[in-house]
Amino acid sequence: MKLNLRFSTLQPVLVFIFLALVASCAEKQKNEGDATKASAKIYITALDKSQLLQEHDVATKSTTTPAGTIQVDPSTTYQEIDGFGYTLTGGSALHISNMSAPARTALLQELFGTSTNSIGVSYLRLSVGGSDLDEYPWSYNDLPKGATDVELAQFSLAYDTLYLIPVLKEILKISPELKLMGSPWSPPVWMKDNKDTRGGSLLPEYQAVYANYLAKYIQEMAKQGITIDALTIQNEPLHPGNNPSLLMLADQQANFIKNDLGPTFKNLGIKTKIIIYDHNADRPDYPISILNDADAAQYIDGSAFHMYGGEIEALSEVHEAHPTKNLYFTEQWVGAPGDFAGDVAWHNEVLIIGATRNWSKTVLEWNVAADEHQNPHTDRGGCDRCMGALTIIGDSVVRNPSYYIIAQASKFVSPGSVRMASTTLDNVPNVAFKTSDGELVTILQNKEAAAKTIEIQLGETAVFVEMPAKSIGTLVYKNPNGS
Repeated sequence: MKLNLRFSTLQPVLVFIFLALVASCAEKQKNEGDATKASAKIYITALDKSQLLQEHDVATKSTTTPAGTIQVDPSTTYQEIDGFGYTLTGGSALHISNMSAPARTALLQELFGTSTNSIGVSYLRLSVGGSDLDEYPWSYNDLPKGATDVELAQFSLAYDTLYLIPVLKEILKISPELKLMGSPWSPPVWMKDNKDTRGGSLLPEYQAVYANYLAKYIQEMAKQGITIDALTIQNEPLHPGNNPSLLMLADQQANFIKNDLGPTFKNLGIKTKIIIYDHNADRPDYPISILNDADAAQYIDGSAFHMYGGEIEALSEVHEAHPTKNLYFTEQWVGAPGDFAGDVAWHNEVLIIGATRNWSKTVLEWNVAADEHQNPHTDRGGCDRCMGALTIIGDSVVRNPSYYIIAQASKFVSPGSVRMASTTLDNVPNVAFKTSDGELVTILQNKEAAAKTIEIQLGETAVFVEMPAKSIGTLVYKNPNGS
């Protein structure tokens, strides 16, 4: 039997199929458009403060010719990032502790939480004993003049239990994976040749005792539920004018590590990373000389830097000399009263971008908080102009340059992210990262006094970002392939 269907009979069916296909394609295009729109965002901070971490959509096409192109290569990666943050000084903890409980909780959630209103600080540096931003210089084993305690029987965290430890415990409830680095400013004065909190050197006969002192600090903090991930040997070992402080030359640091601290940590099963130097980028020879000593280097994880002198490229010099050792950027101040445009521009270019492009696993600003008079600080050398990321007056909080310097990275680049290769562009410094969730993050800075469009090639994907004059942006691209 022949099947004889008239076209007029099939026409409604064909029309229905055609319309269904058109609708399906339209829906697919809409979904793809929505996905493209949602897949990339940029967060802008303008140096005139007209925008502060303000979210914008990112275009996949541009109606204007881009000022230049940055090519990001997700297949080429470098160091893993440990985190971005600050030093939580004793003075910072004092101000935070004195806030009312609701205000303190809200502030700590903002700093360390994971909500859209948080900035995701992931790393803190602590002073082992007092720093120059404490009320006065002190250690965990202060004794009457002329007394000694080689057994460390009088070792006590008592002062830290007043402010620092309670605040840290609150922070760790919010961010249990937060990494902590300890840095001593001075040993107890009875271990030093000048018997003073400021300057002087560690007496050779107390090197083993001091190694036990540092080990005891890590053990006692652990009993408080606080894990010290890393320890620098001495804050600014070539600056004995601070209060407290210690002069420790490179050969002294090497001898202390290989003869005392390294073996002590090993015998006690302490896994805390040992990090050397912790001073300015003008002396890369200091860490290199220590790492050249194989007996010392076996105990050392890496080197730490500040930028009160030298060039940030010195970090790469140390990396090239000892590529298996890690690098950390651990301190940079903003001087009161602060210059938002100048401070944020310099710190972002030299530290957030520059330090990480030169192999650093961290960028830490100095410090979390002070009051409106930059108190507290010690006399005879304490910093009286060190401006906190926050100015805290009672429950009132003012967010200063360092808050935004760190937030531009910490909010988007989580620990475990890795730096990716990215090309350079005149007057648009940049650095790129791939997060553990597969997001591609690019931090870029428009140094010029005119707005510009920048094309960013992310592997096979291109996006176009509109950068206002004198601004910083963090581009977050959610790679649908997660690779």
